[in-house]
Amino acid sequence: MSQVFVREDIWTERFNHKERRGKLEIIADVLSIARKGAKKTQIVYNANLNFKIVSEYLSFLEAKGFIGNTGRNYTTTEKGEKFLRIYKEMEELFA
Repeated sequence: MSQVFVREDIWTERFNHKERRGKLEIIADVLSIARKGAKKTQIVYNANLNFKIVSEYLSFLEAKGFIGNTGRNYTTTEKGEKFLRIYKEMEELFA
């Protein structure tokens, strides 16, 4: 039986089982939050991470070209959008 989960369903399922997110899932969350532009504080709260962890991920994503930083605003780049498309396809394959 194949079942496709919506992102919220995956979050609910994970929350109920107290699973930890992997690095790729955290990256996908950060990039999704930054799609329309977001400040670091917004990313911290929406991704449910602390400032230290978010800073590390933002530095990594910026160095790899997945996210751009214009002053205090972070925005997902085209390369980041490509990652999100591929990540979503992989999620659907494993559902």
